[in-house]
Amino acid sequence: MLMEGLGRRALSPGSVVRARTPLYAGPATGRQPWARSLRTASADPATFTLASVPDFPDSRFDLGTPEGRKRARHDLMWVDHGFLRVMFQNLHWISPEMARANQPSPEHVRRYAAMGIKTIINLRGVNDSGQYHLEREACLAEGIALVDFPVRSRDVPTVEQIFRAKEIFETVQYPALMHCKSGADRAGLMGVLYKHFRLGIPIAEAIEQLSLKYLHVRQGKTGMIDFFFDSYLADNALEPTPFEQWVREKYDYKTQREKFMGQWWANILVDKILRRE
Repeated sequence: MLMEGLGRRALSPGSVVRARTPLYAGPATGRQPWARSLRTASADPATFTLASVPDFPDSRFDLGTPEGRKRARHDLMWVDHGFLRVMFQNLHWISPEMARANQPSPEHVRRYAAMGIKTIINLRGVNDSGQYHLEREACLAEGIALVDFPVRSRDVPTVEQIFRAKEIFETVQYPALMHCKSGADRAGLMGVLYKHFRLGIPIAEAIEQLSLKYLHVRQGKTGMIDFFFDSYLADNALEPTPFEQWVREKYDYKTQREKFMGQWWANILVDKILRRE
């Protein structure tokens, strides 16, 4: 089902939404019965683009062929490490309406549908991989709206990503589930933003979503996410400022990234290379 734009309207079951991701408008292969036409909802970058399943002509993972389906399954289980997620989904309920987890298999999607999940927010974005093809097919089959919203685990978020996350939380149908690959870092970032924007919980409390409980480790580049929130809390301690205002008026993506990388490389030099005591 296609709509003129999200606005404040809820997503319909089986929809696929991509936030600021260019649509691929190539010809349909004719082998995927669920592939439909694509169109841009609006040229206004402040809106989302809503479309049915995007086509990937000549994909190695064409689920309309036995060979493509076999390759997709192999890619999901072995290349994407799905075998580690068969019994462990890193599934946690943030609230009665929102859960977080790692990359779901089609079997997991069916299980989530049985649990009443209406929307899955895919934080890995659209890509021509076995895991994405299988996930989108399963969501369509189960009537779950799939929102493709890519964020990064080894970077600080952009201003646009922060406010698009807020818009997603205000728009999707609940109960919802969001996932990245491991359910640790990107899901943690979005978990903090969800608790703050949707539930009104202060950032200082919401950052519990970034903890070892969820397999998040702040050492290394994944610590960029922690550094982002720590920077806000430090500024807020000196001059109390609402988080949204801080993001709009004080936060600078490039500066924050450069500050973290400078500290990160300095720590590696001192602790790992020079081995200073």
